[in-house]
Amino acid sequence: MIVNLFDKLIFACAFIVSLQLPQLSDHYQQHLAGLYHATKWQVDGYAKTAKQYNFSSTQAMINRHLANTEPSVRADANQKQQTLLQFADLKKGMAIFDQGNLLQKMLYMFSPERVDRLQSTLDNFKLGIPLTASAVLFALVLAMLLNQLLMLPHTLYVRRKKRIASDAVKFNS
Repeated sequence: MIVNLFDKLIFACAFIVSLQLPQLSDHYQQHLAGLYHATKWQVDGYAKTAKQYNFSSTQAMINRHLANTEPSVRADANQKQQTLLQFADLKKGMAIFDQGNLLQKMLYMFSPERVDRLQSTLDNFKLGIPLTASAVLFALVLAMLLNQLLMLPHTLYVRRKKRIASDAVKFNS
């Protein structure tokens, strides 16, 4: 009886937590879009400057600045290089959030190299209930999987106990 109650409690908690993941995904996408547009503005500015000073590309301008003897120019070029790398990752993320499924979005969001971005999203996250059928279905399936996983030790214990009792009956007959 206690085990059944515990099983139902685990399922309910897993379902509630699973319902939050689609909501978190939506919040993360909004955060990502804002960061993407701000970074794109910077990258477009780099391209405009490179064109204005007759560089073949933004990367050519950065490479030239990296070779400069002035430390501040090299530091600025390094920052620009990092911004370009971040922009490439943001572009990838925007494509995933525009075309990917919820699992792909979760893998992107919970990636260790993006933990700061996830933390920023969580700082402003409010609990809610998703209103789409796919989000509710996702939560239901994930909750069932989590429930089965968490109850697995008990299930294995009960099966082992039944097998031992069955073997004992066979041995006594």
